[in-house]
Amino acid sequence: MRKPEGVERLYVDFDSFFASAEQHLRPELRGRPVGVVPLDSEGTSIIAASREAKRIGIATHTSVRDAKAICPDIALVTARHDVYVRLHAAIRDAIDDVLPVAGVRSIDEMVCRLASNEAPRALDIGRTIKARLAATFSPVLTGSVGIGPNELLAKIAAEMEKPDGLVQLHPNDLPGRLLGLKLRDLPGVAKGIEARLARAGVVDMHGLWALPPKHARRIWGSVEGERFWALLHGYALERPATERAMFGHGRILPRGWQTPVRNRDCARLLLGKAARRLRREGFRARALTLGLRGRDGERWQAEERFAPVRDDRALLIRLDTLFARARSDDRAPFPAMALQVSLHGLVPDGQAPSDLFDTDKDVRARERWERLSEIADALHRRHGREMVTLGPQVELPGGYAGAKIAFGRIPDALDF
Repeated sequence: MRKPEGVERLYVDFDSFFASAEQHLRPELRGRPVGVVPLDSEGTSIIAASREAKRIGIATHTSVRDAKAICPDIALVTARHDVYVRLHAAIRDAIDDVLPVAGVRSIDEMVCRLASNEAPRALDIGRTIKARLAATFSPVLTGSVGIGPNELLAKIAAEMEKPDGLVQLHPNDLPGRLLGLKLRDLPGVAKGIEARLARAGVVDMHGLWALPPKHARRIWGSVEGERFWALLHGYALERPATERAMFGHGRILPRGWQTPVRNRDCARLLLGKAARRLRREGFRARALTLGLRGRDGERWQAEERFAPVRDDRALLIRLDTLFARARSDDRAPFPAMALQVSLHGLVPDGQAPSDLFDTDKDVRARERWERLSEIADALHRRHGREMVTLGPQVELPGGYAGAKIAFGRIPDALDF
């Protein structure tokens, strides 16, 4: 392991991003408590709260009813995922003008590498990035900047003085300000790890800092504990690149969609979105999984495996098979109130083995359906909406089926 002598990473973490984005794009919302919601419904919860809302006790996951009880005048805005993705791209360009973005961690988090000649002026670079953002956008769209010897410490630094903070954790100053944090303030220490640490007698940052690395490995139950210890102590570790494992989408279904017919309609829509991404990134799938969740949390999942395919028709046939299994299985919560579809067993398109039992007729038929799927994809790219679908064309309330921003995933513009 290598221990840097100075700082090597700069992390930008935007503050209340969805809500701040709405205030930036709609000046009439500035200075007001704003809550971003997934859809226009009294039965949903807030997915992002502005700084003004947080100050009066309204936060992420607050129900709309509770938010209105706290602040009857709160501005509730339905999320616009395509708008946030475009804004994210513009923000990245602005940061790139100051310091190249090395990685995007989420819609509102980016990390940059600091060269050896940049490290001594890292704080000035952070101030320049913040000034560039303010000049390019507006004062309400702020990001907190953290600087450290590795990405974990830079991310921790970015969260120390939110909103609009600028903090550097230099290797020479460790543990320093880290000792004033709570365990749950650390990325990677969630409820489960906190409980494991407590059972090992570690209840605060002083105890965690003094923990031997092999003991951390035992507490985590894997090498991740030792990796976390090394990063926390300022060592530089690079995680190997991960390979694409699946394409999937899920959805909690609104009222009126918790019926057998609507369950199937929603699953077909989500599968079409996943299949489009599959083709765009040059893969075929060998398996399809359907997951259902009931109102009381009961879950059911089933999988279909097959020769590598990439066209909509072949995948929809397998999906119908899975729905037939759900209907005949008393354990399945069908109709469901939430569902998930995922394509996995991925094979790069040019490396997919041929089926030994395929006839020339089978191959020609498959190629025709693949070509039809490609034509539908091209029409979507050109016109920005579904022009050709297999089966009835449906639209889920709230929109953005298969194209919602999720942690660690930013939809491509072509997903919308």
